[in-house]
Amino acid sequence: MKKKSAASSPAQKKSRILIIDDHVMVREGVAEIIKHEPDLDVCGTATTAHEGIEAVRKLKPDLILVDITLPGKNGIEFIKDVRAMNPDLRILVMSMHDESLYVDRVLRAGGRGYIRKQEGGEKLIAALRRVMRGEIAVSEKMTGKLLEKFSGRKTIDSPLEGLSDRELEVFQLIGQGKTMKEIGHELHLSPKTVEVHRSRIREKLKITSAAELIAYAARWSETQA
Repeated sequence: MKKKSAASSPAQKKSRILIIDDHVMVREGVAEIIKHEPDLDVCGTATTAHEGIEAVRKLKPDLILVDITLPGKNGIEFIKDVRAMNPDLRILVMSMHDESLYVDRVLRAGGRGYIRKQEGGEKLIAALRRVMRGEIAVSEKMTGKLLEKFSGRKTIDSPLEGLSDRELEVFQLIGQGKTMKEIGHELHLSPKTVEVHRSRIREKLKITSAAELIAYAARWSETQA
């Protein structure tokens, strides 16, 4: 009985990946890396959470690669929205932000992994494949921290870890120089609700004045760039 030649074998089915990032160079760079892989394919891109939701409905990707910082709605809230639509859709976050502050939030929201943009193409491809296999893709450092958390020996690296997802989002926008009115408009919250969040942030961070909060948030924001 003759063996089938490689040429006559059925082509390998590629995993369809949707890239969501508001920086065109990042989208194009990541797409260029992925296109050379035999098992991965970019089915589309988007720049905002809203565009991402529409792309999910239209393109039906196997995996979403998304940034934390997006115009209009951040990546954490986007993940929650997507999981409500399709609980089985795999999501990997790729961001420049401090992983110790975001990995747990991403996993709780329903994401399956977190990789920093500084890691490079080889680690990105490895993370994509791990998520497609149904595994969690985080750094060795964060794997250790997560194990500590589940064993009840969690250590606090930053006081910001005590903020809720929404409080951290407000804190980040304060660091970007946004006013309370602008934050409310961007997050679709009333001024009163934004003020409540700001008060809770000050309480949790033990900050006594609005000026001190702005300065702290601005310094933190600079470290995330």
